[in-house]
Amino acid sequence: MPTQATSLAQRLTAAAMICVLVAAVKLGRDLLIPLAFGVLLAVLLSGLVERLRRRGVPRVVGAVILMGVIALAGAGLVDAVSAPAEQWFARAPQLLTKVQQRVRPLRSAFSRMDDLAMRAGDLTQARAGKAVAPMGPFAGQATLSLIAGTGKAAIGVLMCAAFALLLLGAGPAACARVTAALTPRWRARRVLRLIHAVRREVSRYYGTLALVNVALGTATALLMWSLGMPNPMLWGAVAGVLNFIPYLGGALTVTILAIVGLVSLDRIADTLLACAGFLMLAGIEGHVVEPMFIGRRLALNPIAVLVGLWFGGWLWGFLGVAFAMPTLVAAKVVAVHSDRGQSLARFLGPLHTAKAARKAA
Repeated sequence: MPTQATSLAQRLTAAAMICVLVAAVKLGRDLLIPLAFGVLLAVLLSGLVERLRRRGVPRVVGAVILMGVIALAGAGLVDAVSAPAEQWFARAPQLLTKVQQRVRPLRSAFSRMDDLAMRAGDLTQARAGKAVAPMGPFAGQATLSLIAGTGKAAIGVLMCAAFALLLLGAGPAACARVTAALTPRWRARRVLRLIHAVRREVSRYYGTLALVNVALGTATALLMWSLGMPNPMLWGAVAGVLNFIPYLGGALTVTILAIVGLVSLDRIADTLLACAGFLMLAGIEGHVVEPMFIGRRLALNPIAVLVGLWFGGWLWGFLGVAFAMPTLVAAKVVAVHSDRGQSLARFLGPLHTAKAARKAA
């Protein structure tokens, strides 16, 4: 009986500690988000940094070179799509009005909802008439909010880059020693083995996924160009970036393409063709290209992915959704290489056992 009471007390204590940890992660998001993405950036670049080190380039110098290349590539992409993106954002109110005008003929197909649609339209017009006067102050407040948000984002990017540089400069061995010191049950050699496994698999996964998404973005841009959609490069970039988020990214891309098509293309049939074309490209990417190049070794349980996306969004919003996938991939790698993580490995990848995944690794 005392043993059962002690076990129950330990479980309650562990549950309380988990709740406290989740609350701390949610409340400390402003500090933890840059650090988390700094860790992810260090994991993705550590393999290339180690290759440069073996050729005589110091770790810090190699890390600075690689991050400089990434910064230049990102700046070039932003410069290429910023002008059309600003134009679309500036025209957002007019575009929404035009979308309402284009979809209005479709209301006749829903005869039972005609009266409700007319009331909603009248209510929207009344609200629009009242909202004309305060456009100036609202625009000023939006500008101030945008400036404040841009400064906050810049500070977060600098913190992320600085933390990634520190991790890359220290190297996997130093990180393993620090982790082993914080967790006495784990030896430094075992932690180093796990770090190498996570680094190898996560880098391979996201490196291959990045190439696949570049191909998807290029195909989307070509499709939009062939259909006469304005700024096809912008929509290709949107499709490629959002495709890093499973399920939600494709849904967001289709929604954006539908809105843009309604205000840019002459016929609604062309808009439907653009959406159908992208769905076909996304289907080929998700069911043919991605399994072919990434393989099933890091295939994740769709239920675990959805729960991870929801939990990440609840914790950190959109950035939490973006960070959910690398967290799940790393958790599966650790579970596969851990003697006590076979059940977790089977849950995260139900089609393969932990033993088979370990042999493949």
